[in-house]
Amino acid sequence: MKRYDDIIEMPHHVSRKHPQMSLSDRAAQFSPFAALTGYDDVIAESTRCTDRKAELSDDEKTEISKTLAESIGKPIVITLFIPDDKKSGGRYEDIECTIKRFDGSNGTLILSDRSRIRIDGVIKVERRAIE
Repeated sequence: MKRYDDIIEMPHHVSRKHPQMSLSDRAAQFSPFAALTGYDDVIAESTRCTDRKAELSDDEKTEISKTLAESIGKPIVITLFIPDDKKSGGRYEDIECTIKRFDGSNGTLILSDRSRIRIDGVIKVERRAIE
């Protein structure tokens, strides 16, 4: 007698208590798993690019301050450097706004929508013509 000859022709057992598992659930048992959780996030973060903050000369800083002072109540576009929370560097963002007032004690600009911008992050100021 060969191995399993006694059971090879028997019908497959089907349980009356437990429902049969679907093929997709059975396949999921053998699918690969993430042994290093968070590794993909670390790789994505390390490849994300940031910009270096431009260093302004004293003359450029003076010109920006002068332009900001003359632009209170007028539409302008401010190029602002926003530092990155996780890496050195950051990104530049253009903000269309109107300055309501300058708070010299904190070094912040208060905009017409009541948001605040630190003046040390301002890289460039452009006046906008009223449309």
